[in-house]
Amino acid sequence: MLMTPGPTAVPPRVRERLSEPMPNPDVEDAFFDTYDDVCEKLQRVYDTDDDVIVMGGEGILGLEAAIASTVAPGDDVLCISNGLYGDGFADFVENYGGDATLVSGDYTDPLDAARVEELLDEREFEAATMVHCETPTGTLNDIEPVLERLHENDVLTIVDAVSSLGGTPVPSEYIDINLGASQKAFSSPPGLTTVAVSDRAWDVAEERDPNSLYTNLLPWRDTSDMFPYTHLVANVTALDESLTMLLEEGVESVYERHETAAEHCRERGAELGLDLYPDTERSAPTVTAFHLPGEATQVQRELEANHDIVLSTGLADLADDILRVGHMGYNADVEKVDRVMDALETVLV
Repeated sequence: MLMTPGPTAVPPRVRERLSEPMPNPDVEDAFFDTYDDVCEKLQRVYDTDDDVIVMGGEGILGLEAAIASTVAPGDDVLCISNGLYGDGFADFVENYGGDATLVSGDYTDPLDAARVEELLDEREFEAATMVHCETPTGTLNDIEPVLERLHENDVLTIVDAVSSLGGTPVPSEYIDINLGASQKAFSSPPGLTTVAVSDRAWDVAEERDPNSLYTNLLPWRDTSDMFPYTHLVANVTALDESLTMLLEEGVESVYERHETAAEHCRERGAELGLDLYPDTERSAPTVTAFHLPGEATQVQRELEANHDIVLSTGLADLADDILRVGHMGYNADVEKVDRVMDALETVLV
């Protein structure tokens, strides 16, 4: 049983949809209609009137494309972080010639809103980046107050919501580029980036005039006649079915299901004497990170070998210290969580 925080298990309905004949995405109207339907459904999940586009490429494409499309050489960009992906935004900024100011603390701490306030009072920034859910540590960040402050200072905002979108509300009102992906809470195959783009972000991209094709948002602004390249028709079709299932259940009901699964996972973990990596209040509804210093990899291997359950460990310096249970999308299910925790109990004895 796959219980990782992305890619997630793909539900039967989505797999069945993948078995259907696929139209040619370059010439057949049927695919253009499906793509338009997907974008409209995503607007409902994002809870936005902004344009939504779907690019052919894994979620990291969206993070890089957001920077490549809006950051010009010499631009000052505020990168607000408490995790691996938040730190990574600064690398993208530097790669494209921008000047990154990284506000990054310990990964167990919340975003440093006080330092952001100080910097905004001292300097002007063209853009700011942050991560809503840091998947490697199971941390959900309270980004809304920071977004409001950035909005007051007329700063373009770029948010990685890859591991939260579709599993918990994302405060979209003040996000100019809101990034998601198919393989997380949507429980669709990996391969697609979803992006909600504000009018202001489009204007900035037009002024920036990126010289890339693949990491450029602009060619996706109008796909009524042609896509920038042959689209990933099977992936888009699968995402269409995933979104249909989500909306049939109801967005609020889906969020409640994720909260229930997350709370149950943490209660079971507490019974086993397991510590959370972030505190309970900042733990994400889509993934739980248990802190097992020096033991995570061995526990992961035993779960897979003896119980046919696949979990994820941490990344980078925390690779052997964190064990992650992905209760997102199709796997936000109390019975599945119980199966994982029952097996984990036998391994930890």
